[in-house]
Amino acid sequence: MSGLSRRLRGILGNAAATDARAASLGLLLMFLAPALLFYAGFAVYPVLRTFYNSFHAIRPQGVVEFVGIGNFRSILFADPTFWKAVGNTALFTVIATLVDVFGGLLLALCLFARAPSAGLLRVIWFTPVLMSYVVVGVIWVWIYDYDWGLANAILHWIGLGAYEQSWLGHPSTALWSVMGAHIWKWLGFNMIVFLAALYALPGEVLGAAELDNCGWVAKLFYIIIPMLRATIVNLLVLSFIGKMMVFDLVWIMTGGGPLWSTETVSTYVYKRAFDWNTFDLGYPSAIAVLWFVIILAFIAIMTRLLRQRDRLEF
Repeated sequence: MSGLSRRLRGILGNAAATDARAASLGLLLMFLAPALLFYAGFAVYPVLRTFYNSFHAIRPQGVVEFVGIGNFRSILFADPTFWKAVGNTALFTVIATLVDVFGGLLLALCLFARAPSAGLLRVIWFTPVLMSYVVVGVIWVWIYDYDWGLANAILHWIGLGAYEQSWLGHPSTALWSVMGAHIWKWLGFNMIVFLAALYALPGEVLGAAELDNCGWVAKLFYIIIPMLRATIVNLLVLSFIGKMMVFDLVWIMTGGGPLWSTETVSTYVYKRAFDWNTFDLGYPSAIAVLWFVIILAFIAIMTRLLRQRDRLEF
């Protein structure tokens, strides 16, 4: 009888624990439900709807026509503007990502080495990160202005007036000018991340290098950079993603012009969807889906190539 009673108590105890877990789960779902609904409505549904639209021609007055992969075929084989936007975005992404990440590393090393006025420099270099894209775009449009902009004024002051030009109005310089503004904004973010990583490095390793009379260049390439590998990889991936989707600054400064010289995939999607009277949301949705797949593929490749295979042991 005692064995039976113990068995019954165990069964009742398990049932009570199950009921308690179910009640806790129900309470948790009740509190999460509003946030989940907002997330589903404003994040999940638009993504799914974009994928759906990409296989259809979405006309005014709710006319929907299934076209299969027709939109993708037109993008890849009959849309030279798309390929111009891809080329601009690729150039922007590669150059700006490398300069942003490794430029931020150099600034962090400068502060880590306790350069004169390091505190002031940290504030100056990080301030652009706190500005919105609108503010940054307006500032640099003023700087690049042909008549009274700071860029041409400096060239004139140092005797290089022959190089004065309309930086945002010429196809050969517009993309590089926008790229410079974008790099200026994000250098400080990478600097702060690298500076935190530098201060987190084990002091024993750096101290041992100093005792061995290891110079700064050797210490940088053989000690600091290998130990910062994970941080470098993460910042490269994050910067790559952000620049593949660049839109705000380009739209504010040039709108994709002149002559498509600063057109990116994001600005092209926006124009096809809302700025041009094409009356078809399916085509820009297909561009967005195609670009999303390309970004995912590049991220997977970058992560695989840059991941750390041999862990450092301290």
